[in-house]
Amino acid sequence: MGVRLVMFNEQGRRRDFLLKDGATTIGRKTDCDIRIPVGEVSRLHAEVLADEDGATVRDLGASNGTYVNNQRITDEDLEPGDHLMIGPVVFVVQIDDEPGDDELLEIRSEIKTKQAAGGGGASVGTSEHVYSSDEEVDPIAALEALASSADQTAIEPEEEKGKRQP
Repeated sequence: MGVRLVMFNEQGRRRDFLLKDGATTIGRKTDCDIRIPVGEVSRLHAEVLADEDGATVRDLGASNGTYVNNQRITDEDLEPGDHLMIGPVVFVVQIDDEPGDDELLEIRSEIKTKQAAGGGGASVGTSEHVYSSDEEVDPIAALEALASSADQTAIEPEEEKGKRQP
């Protein structure tokens, strides 16, 4: 079963993270499979367990919590089109290419519209958090830089695969 976490930045640029079978860790630590280097993300924030039956996300005791469809969870089965929020980053869950590309854009647009109308919900890509760290960090730019770096081995955006020299 193909499970992807799809992220959009504010300009609508898409980044896909194809998950391996088994556990994928998400957090601030350098050895996490998906690293989000911002203070709102715990060192070991969450893990996604993917197998032939689907995917489940488990919060690993993150102080700011893990959210699926704007609900704080401890352990939750993921469905195609779910929104997974880890700190300021929101991913759309894609399983076996569902939702399709057109639907992903609709989901992104719907969330942004709800947010603009004050109906809650984070935008796909980033939330409206203000960062209170020593240095202002753009989480999307930081995540994109890490995802395309030569050090990223466990998970990388689809368009970066095969471009690196061994």
